[in-house]
Amino acid sequence: MSIIETIDLRKEYGETVAVDSLNLTVYAGEVFGFLGANGAGKTTTIKMLLGLAHPTAGQTRILGHAPGAPAAMAKVGFLPEHFRFSPWLTASSFLDVHARLYGMPADLRRRRIPELLERVRLGDRGNTRLSEFSKGMLQRVGLAQALLNSPSLVFLDEPTSGLDPLGRRDVRKLIQGLREAGVTIFLNSHLLSEVEAVCDRIAIIERGRVLYVGTLDELTQGSVTVEIRASGLTSYLLAGLEQWGAVTQTDGMQIQMSVENEDALPAIADWLVQGGARLYTMASRRPSLEDLFVRIVEEEK
Repeated sequence: MSIIETIDLRKEYGETVAVDSLNLTVYAGEVFGFLGANGAGKTTTIKMLLGLAHPTAGQTRILGHAPGAPAAMAKVGFLPEHFRFSPWLTASSFLDVHARLYGMPADLRRRRIPELLERVRLGDRGNTRLSEFSKGMLQRVGLAQALLNSPSLVFLDEPTSGLDPLGRRDVRKLIQGLREAGVTIFLNSHLLSEVEAVCDRIAIIERGRVLYVGTLDELTQGSVTVEIRASGLTSYLLAGLEQWGAVTQTDGMQIQMSVENEDALPAIADWLVQGGARLYTMASRRPSLEDLFVRIVEEEK
């Protein structure tokens, strides 16, 4: 079941095209990573999905409704990247204001707010004014706000910004818990290691256009980096390695090459040893999401 669907979505600001023929489908219960460099069109896309900006062309459906429709927004949570919370409010009163905007009854607010503060590890700071909160603590209370209405779909725009490693781990656990509960997450983050840890599928966009949509496994398929440490490497041996893949780096005893799959490793080792080299180490690894993101965006440019 699709939760978000865009068809040829386009947004122009004068002569500037911020989003160009964007086609996306996000399914129920998945964590969907939305990646792009600064200015790629991510924020504009999120605004259109939430009904905060109107597209120049194209169609969008969110939870089966048009963006901004009350029936959809009642089931949506949102943590923006740049938030401004009223500093004179306490954490509890801040959440109470937003709960009232959702029309939540008093008895539900009394139960829900302490539960969420505990969930984001602010259970003992409910009576603390937001002016006394650090950036990381404000991020946590913002996450609590995004979950107030028990949403079916949550937009998280840079949710780990300002958090320390423990805080980022807590957010990962929170996202994983929401996924297990069937909540759909639309995640925008510059911390690609975080995206790699929690996302089921990702989209990479550049200049408002989708360059890639799919799973991380699909993205990394057919690309294995092999790191070799050996002595006695002759130009003949190095040239012979090209039969298994591209040698991307050589530095004395260190070799780095790219092969299609790990099945080539025994043959590479045999080639080096039988050619007179002394092989000390050989290790393979899939490229990181950051490596792949940079490669895809640079190829587009």
